[in-house]
Amino acid sequence: MEKRKSQWLFWVILGSASFVLAVTTTVAVLLYVLHDDTDSDFSFSSHKIGVVELTGVIFDSKSWIEQLQRFGENSSIKAIVLRIDSPGGGVAASQEVYNEVLRIRREKRKIIVSSIGSVGASGAYYIACGTDKIVANPASITGSIGVIAEWVNYGELLKWAKLKSVVLKSSELKDAGSPVRELTEEEKKYLQNIIDDMYIQFVQVVAEGRKFDLERAKSFSDGRVYTGKDAKAKKLIDEIGSLQDAIQITAKLAKISGEPRLVYPARERTGLIDLFFGDATRVLPLGAALPDQRIQFSYLWK
Repeated sequence: MEKRKSQWLFWVILGSASFVLAVTTTVAVLLYVLHDDTDSDFSFSSHKIGVVELTGVIFDSKSWIEQLQRFGENSSIKAIVLRIDSPGGGVAASQEVYNEVLRIRREKRKIIVSSIGSVGASGAYYIACGTDKIVANPASITGSIGVIAEWVNYGELLKWAKLKSVVLKSSELKDAGSPVRELTEEEKKYLQNIIDDMYIQFVQVVAEGRKFDLERAKSFSDGRVYTGKDAKAKKLIDEIGSLQDAIQITAKLAKISGEPRLVYPARERTGLIDLFFGDATRVLPLGAALPDQRIQFSYLWK
């Protein structure tokens, strides 16, 4: 009888402990979700500002566009701060992020403010021109409005190694910018026309975003960089200030009363399964280090 009673008491205690543990875990997870500054819909705050960090060289626009889209579709996110620390990047990639910024502003009616940290130049500045306001520190580096095309010519190395490149082509310009020989005069003109077209597209974006006429925009578009202080004097940015200042400006534009809650995109986790079965280039830098033989047209501060 005593044995049965002890067994019964043991299972009651075990069951009670399991129940308390389950409830405690549930409450802890719920509190974590409610207070975690990541991309979460499980928050009752109406004072949320999404923060998208545009850092590094811009060659793949996919992740930044996805972050902007998530915040754009989330009705609890009232505005977005684009925290920029980038020297720019590829022409098309910069244009894609810029276009997404414009789309969210126009279709979703959301305020987007740029906050430039150490550097927001060339393609990064191109993107900033699509936002409602640009805020930069006095010593931030910005500007560098222009286009650069570059590639590695290893023709002399082939000669040294006694190797010869063999190319069959349908027309003279099919291999323009070949890395194994010098450019012809025709190729120089052809590539320069492409650069000039990309350049005028950049100037037009600056003129539209900063409300300049085209000639005034061109006067700032010779490739040079400006400090935030100089850029403010030239009206290339709107305000001098830090990230916190940009947040307060954003909150005011979005009519958010009180202290806004900042929401960052959820961090993507990579495990062993991703390494074996997924795209490992995100975590293994080897692929990014391989030289690309194509001409790179860039809005990039070098």
